[in-house]
Amino acid sequence: MVIRAVLWDIDDTIFDYTHADRFGMRKHLEQEGLPDGYENVEQALVAWRELTDVHWARFAAGETDFQGQRRDRVREFLARALDDAEADDWFARHVTHYEAAWSLFPDVLPALDLLADGFRHAVLSNSSIHNQDRKLRRLGVRDRFEAVVCAVELGVSKPEAAAFRAACEALALDPGEVAYVGDEPDIDARGAVAAGLMGIWLDRRGRGGRPELVRISGLDQLPDLLTGNTRFGAPDTFG
Repeated sequence: MVIRAVLWDIDDTIFDYTHADRFGMRKHLEQEGLPDGYENVEQALVAWRELTDVHWARFAAGETDFQGQRRDRVREFLARALDDAEADDWFARHVTHYEAAWSLFPDVLPALDLLADGFRHAVLSNSSIHNQDRKLRRLGVRDRFEAVVCAVELGVSKPEAAAFRAACEALALDPGEVAYVGDEPDIDARGAVAAGLMGIWLDRRGRGGRPELVRISGLDQLPDLLTGNTRFGAPDTFG
């Protein structure tokens, strides 16, 4: 089938989540103080990211809700028995610094501009519509996407095939007419392929490997890939 639409991940694909999260938490700890048990800020930042991955996986598996994974992250990070309100307040203070660092990757707007005429665009995220719609508006790109489909409202998350297919249904397209671009090889690219889409792994960090996947190292390579100026569908095409 001809690819008619691009379905996008958001965090660490078009939005530089890793930078914003690290910057925001570093500023937050400057004001809050380093929690007990950490020798330095860098150690705390690594722990925060690891806890984010652990509790986000619990949320994706249906073991907790969106707000619950935030509260559990805070309690484990601080190693303190906070009530819900205390955990929410601590996280909200972090969010202030985190949002101050929001930015698109520099290759996003050029890629969207080049693909604007030939392809439709939508988003599939494992977050919530409240967070991601607001984020896209703050970043100035919400109007680039016909639909924003999120796991919290769907009740199913990537890499489950039902999540990808729901996003295709929002576009009224068959999965084979849609390409999915995301920064995670398994959750994004492999999950998309299993659901019948063309999965494209955006390997910004140059991790390499996974020769069975279509891989690009930057969004500057995406227009050529989709418009047929290279071997669309060939595994590990770039870098």
